[in-house]
Amino acid sequence: MGSTAISIISLLFQNHTPPPPPPPIPILILWLQLFTLLVSMSSLNALFVPILCTLLFISATMATHSVQPVKHEYTIGVPTCRQELGDIRCLALEKVAESLELPCKYMSLGCPEIFPYYSKLKHENLCSFRPYNCPYAGSECAIVGDIPFLVTHLRDDHKVDMHSGCTFNHRYVKSNPREVENATWMLTVFHCFGQYFCLHFEAFQLGMAPVYMAFLRFMGDETEARNYSYSLEVGGNGRKLIWEGMPRSVRDSHRKVRDSHDGLIIQRNMALFFSGGDRKELKLRVTGRIWKEQQNLEGGACIPNLCS
Repeated sequence: MGSTAISIISLLFQNHTPPPPPPPIPILILWLQLFTLLVSMSSLNALFVPILCTLLFISATMATHSVQPVKHEYTIGVPTCRQELGDIRCLALEKVAESLELPCKYMSLGCPEIFPYYSKLKHENLCSFRPYNCPYAGSECAIVGDIPFLVTHLRDDHKVDMHSGCTFNHRYVKSNPREVENATWMLTVFHCFGQYFCLHFEAFQLGMAPVYMAFLRFMGDETEARNYSYSLEVGGNGRKLIWEGMPRSVRDSHRKVRDSHDGLIIQRNMALFFSGGDRKELKLRVTGRIWKEQQNLEGGACIPNLCS
């Protein structure tokens, strides 16, 4: 019985075709790198030049370990000598990447564009479908989203006042104006012409002079913002100061708008003069209106479209 079993086992081994040898290590590495490149494409967060061998090893290891639990610690190195790879560019994969075309990573937000691999990143930095940062200026806020989402966020989370209409009349009162050297307020969000606008009021130092500044930002892209104009007016004691301009897009931060002085700037002494009384308390009334510029196709001139 024992000899029969041995004969059967010997026969099996004789008829067994040995498996083909594994591919050489460089081929395995290249396939692993190509796999990682394709995985990065499918996640819409593609790798860009320089594509490094070390980075691909790490990415592939992470992709593998996301499926299977890690059982061993791995060293990123050459399999034969275990020396570290260092920052070695993978020129072969960079060449492969040049032939690829990828959708914009904001495809889910409505962008239909498809770009060559190395043009994709430049487009995404300027894509009109990319989410907007929260425009609230009273504190740093990391929330991003589209305009309807941010309007709800401003109303519910930041408790910003909402106003419908193209004209406004806002009164700002401060009992100790000389104690406020640097402050930011978002006063109101206006809804008119189917769009949203943010009114800002800031106190800061312009050189050595304390000033106040009011300005409007458009909740949308800069190209759309150019279709609108606004005016701000402040006055008292028979004097008035008027500013007219185009609203800046919320793509520009409130600090960028402030630092460019693109708005109504009032020196503190002038603001206190407008406030009347003993000039110790700030009682500043800011009025304004928003209108849409309509192009006159015959004459080429812009005609203001005022809302009632």
